[in-house]
Amino acid sequence: MAEQGADQVMTLPYQLDFFEEQDGDEPCLRWIKDLTQAKRRALGGAMEQVLQHQGVGVCDEKAWGRQLGGGIFEFRLMRKRRHEVKQKGGRKVKRVEQISLRVFCHAYGDHRILLLHGYDKGEDPKGRRQQREIEVARQRLRQWRSRRRARKQRS
Repeated sequence: MAEQGADQVMTLPYQLDFFEEQDGDEPCLRWIKDLTQAKRRALGGAMEQVLQHQGVGVCDEKAWGRQLGGGIFEFRLMRKRRHEVKQKGGRKVKRVEQISLRVFCHAYGDHRILLLHGYDKGEDPKGRRQQREIEVARQRLRQWRSRRRARKQRS
């Protein structure tokens, strides 16, 4: 939920859930926490302003996402961040940082998004890396579905 004012609370249409390993670790959340502050802020803002409002609909706009098949879609964040950096002599230099992040997701239930995996495509933009990262997301989705089926059978 995002607060609008002291008395008003706005409910976002999609709830974001993090994939959880058997030991309780949430690898996608851990990855987000390990990002630089600038990347974490940019991703957090995009997830709140875009992903939580549009859900899998982000795939309708190629800039924000695409379907990968098998129940997985990719949420994309591509931004340029301009900032100044102080050099040793105290001189300020303008820099541009390219932010290119990917979060692999699964839509389920009543407006819920499962965040399976994420990676910084800007650090390694090669197609092979992308395929390895998608495979990690597919493995996690299989684990999640298997555990969910097992819980339903016990109920």
